[in-house]
Amino acid sequence: MSGSMAEASRRALLAAPLLLPALARAQEFPARSIRIVVPYGPGGSSDIVARILAQRATELSGQTVVVENRGGGASIPGTQAVIGAPADGYTLGTADNALVVNPGLFRERMPFDVERDLAPLGLAVTAPLVLLANPAAKARDVKGVLAEMRAGPTGLSHGGIGTPTHLTVVEFLLATGLEPTVVGYRGGGPQLTGLVAGDVPYGFVAISSAMTHIQGGRLRPLALTGTERNPALPEVPTMAEAGLPEVTTVGWWGFIMPTGVPAPIQARLRTLLLEPAKEAAVRARLEGLGYSVVAGDAASFGARIRQETAQWRERADRAGLKPE
Repeated sequence: MSGSMAEASRRALLAAPLLLPALARAQEFPARSIRIVVPYGPGGSSDIVARILAQRATELSGQTVVVENRGGGASIPGTQAVIGAPADGYTLGTADNALVVNPGLFRERMPFDVERDLAPLGLAVTAPLVLLANPAAKARDVKGVLAEMRAGPTGLSHGGIGTPTHLTVVEFLLATGLEPTVVGYRGGGPQLTGLVAGDVPYGFVAISSAMTHIQGGRLRPLALTGTERNPALPEVPTMAEAGLPEVTTVGWWGFIMPTGVPAPIQARLRTLLLEPAKEAAVRARLEGLGYSVVAGDAASFGARIRQETAQWRERADRAGLKPE
């Protein structure tokens, strides 16, 4: 046996005793309830994704998977709760675009480092954003919204700093040069409440959280982000079709965890929370809300987080983005 082969064998033998406890824990996992921290209030897309997949994970594991909403603070406090939890797999969090935008917005005020202090589990789904109008609003299409905004003060809302809806509003403002009254809420749920009540006439919302209001006639869809129409709303044009190809943000939602969760437990979590998204019944439920199922791995999600964090640092500088 060559020296390199002997050394490799020696390292494998030394590592084996360390792996055995982790493998044993993974086989027993979960032995109690799992907590998923959603860094927003109830009713938004992060909450919807978490609850659909938590329900299936509960069925598969025999243990309760609890969704805990910790809204406010541009999603930062909720993410901190995940970072500060034991790295045993029993506390996870949802993450959306805000995870990669906040470092560019808050800079030295960020209380954690996205790459150093948390670990990706996997990207679950993506979905376009939809420009919605309250039924009492004047405009019936994007052209009408632009005309109204040029004529005088008009309200446009988003669901929180750094969220996909906020990014879409930024793109909309850059593309049009308009200055509507921008109203930011502390999550998609409160934003939808404001839109339905008519507090703000227009807003960008994740299609998934808006679907029940659209189907019930409480809100009117005008246009979608993304490069093609969505099967859940096939009659609604894209922003490009409506004359604003620069408005392209697509929301994404995945799971994160504290650094240091053992690899076998990570693998078990993926079988409970991500792989079920590909099951026919779960996929149909998600796609019916306008999501596209990804159910990706940790490596690709981590690469996306790193890439988009760098991109949004540059964009924040170029657009002069600052916390509201």
